[in-house]
Amino acid sequence: MHESDVVKNKVYEVRTKAGITQEGLAHAVGVTRQTIIALERGNYTPSVLLALKIARVFKKSVEDLFKLT
Repeated sequence: MHESDVVKNKVYEVRTKAGITQEGLAHAVGVTRQTIIALERGNYTPSVLLALKIARVFKKSVEDLFKLT
């Protein structure tokens, strides 16, 4: 990964469409609500494990939720 590489995500979009709260998603994947907030704002890049857990909650692939730009 280069310094200029950024991971963009669709977590907010997919979460709100699914009607799941930040707290609900956080509980489902075993992190704090603050982690979900940081992730949605683009201030936090999740581990592979967390990305997989989030994808599983929404029944999507990791690639559907996270893009390297």
